Amino acid sequence: MGYVPLIRRSDALALGYTPGEIRGFVSSGRWVRLTAGVFLPRQDYDAADEYGRHAFHARAVVQMAAPDAALSHVSAAVLHGLRPWRISLAAVHLTRDRASGSRTSDRRVMHVARVDEREVRESHGVRVLAVSRSILDLAASEPLEHVVALGDQALRQGLTEIGELEREVGKMGSRSGRPRMLRAVRLMSDRSDSVGESRSRVLMIGEQLPIPLEQVDVFDATGRWLARVDFLLPDHGVIGEFDGRIKYRRDGVATTDAEDVVYREKLREDRLRHAGWVVVRWTWGDVETPGAVAAKIRGAIALAQRGSGPTGTFKVRRLTTQK
Repeated sequence: MGYVPLIRRSDALALGYTPGEIRGFVSSGRWVRLTAGVFLPRQDYDAADEYGRHAFHARAVVQMAAPDAALSHVSAAVLHGLRPWRISLAAVHLTRDRASGSRTSDRRVMHVARVDEREVRESHGVRVLAVSRSILDLAASEPLEHVVALGDQALRQGLTEIGELEREVGKMGSRSGRPRMLRAVRLMSDRSDSVGESRSRVLMIGEQLPIPLEQVDVFDATGRWLARVDFLLPDHGVIGEFDGRIKYRRDGVATTDAEDVVYREKLREDRLRHAGWVVVRWTWGDVETPGAVAAKIRGAIALAQRGSGPTGTFKVRRLTTQK
């Protein structure tokens, strides 16, 4: 997320702009009012996506808040470069180290909680709570799979580690929401490549299916590499794939590029099945349908039990941290 400077009213006045000119910039649409006394040129605001716009609002709000306030929860996550899935961006979240005084409005939520200054970072010139603290704060209030998907993203990008999250939970003592935090952390993985894979893993664990290996390279009996797969159940001879990558036109007709992808996927699956693996796929629609993913995987396990089993070997992919 590139840095774009905000315009404070006091700075604009110091540069010689009059109050009337500032009002005119806003009323004409040249400037966007982010919060009282803080503005942004319209072209910068319009060029940003929903996460960038939230970051602008968050930076503006915390600049005008009490000096000890820090962005937290989903706002801190966005400032750290994360893209939360299905966590509302409607309000800016801040936290102060206070015993009382929480306040909520349509566009701002002020939390009060214990804050150690060692948990505070600086991002884009403003105070932001650390990634690990922000994820745990969200885990205390947001739906489980939403937080797990966010935690997986942070782990995959190297912004935190499981050990760090576990240590932070350990420091919480009897804080309200601690059991929810611990459960979420135990379900997180640095091997999910997408929200769909994160959700799939949470569903599989919730349905008490075998715990899968993730992002695995599969080889045939001669040692030839066959494919890298999303999920592997080696003791059951099953490969699971979340199919969220193939794009089609809105009229339902596959584009040439999509047809090529489908063809390559067919050849890939043929190689895996020839090596004795049962391959099962599911889509976003299956993930959204209760029991659908579990039914597909259980069906694949039953089918694999009737076969002779896979040949060859597999190896869990070595992770490359994205910075």
